[in-house]
Amino acid sequence: MDRRDFLKKTAMVAAGTAIAAPVSAMISHAESAGILENETNPQPAVVKTGKPKVLLVNGSPRPDGNTFCALSEIETQLQKLGVETELLQIGQKPVRMCINCGACHQSGNPGCVFDDDLCNTIVKKMVESDALVVGTPVYYGQPNGGILSLMQRVFFSSSAYLQNKPAAAVAVCRRGGATATLQTMNMMFEMTSMPVIGSQYWNIVYGRDKGEAKLDKEGMQTMRTLASNMAWLLEKIHAAGSSAPVREKQREVTNFIR
Repeated sequence: MDRRDFLKKTAMVAAGTAIAAPVSAMISHAESAGILENETNPQPAVVKTGKPKVLLVNGSPRPDGNTFCALSEIETQLQKLGVETELLQIGQKPVRMCINCGACHQSGNPGCVFDDDLCNTIVKKMVESDALVVGTPVYYGQPNGGILSLMQRVFFSSSAYLQNKPAAAVAVCRRGGATATLQTMNMMFEMTSMPVIGSQYWNIVYGRDKGEAKLDKEGMQTMRTLASNMAWLLEKIHAAGSSAPVREKQREVTNFIR
């Protein structure tokens, strides 16, 4: 049975469960996978050792535009500091939104049941990576719709594989709306126990026409500082004997309407 057939057979049942308690579904999936601690497995997983790797995702449909310039500055600085990197382009193909079917929590595998875009590629690469940087242009004071849809599906289907990994968002704009874009992206990191990496200023670069971001000297320095901060934290996390924090065994989920 392929993933599409699986979706058809399970979506109706899974949707009711996921809509009623999506967080509980994610927690149960994570515990069964041995990723989150629970009552029978209270010890946190030890952070892996070795050379850390950062996945950078360019949320702009332009492969070599200003968002690419900002991420490239981060990537170069990370490499100088001994961190492995991989830069993934979102491209120009259509991206699905999350339909909250809940089938991702029934499949037993990380990732979304829709496998015709970059979502599962990002999930697979994040399983092997130690940190995440997501760059996006600002569209009407918001992230690019494609990158937002991708990240929502990545986090909903596979957040257990992302927790404890440092993350940063980068917003590239002509003039305004960057802070609202950063806040939107950071919300996913903050509710997934991912340390959010800041810089000497908000993670913003300015530029309109192709390549103008390179002229934003403060923005480029902000990107390099962001990279240095991430490399420093990764070094601390990967120190000998370092482990993830011990969290409460029982996740409290409160619905305010009842």
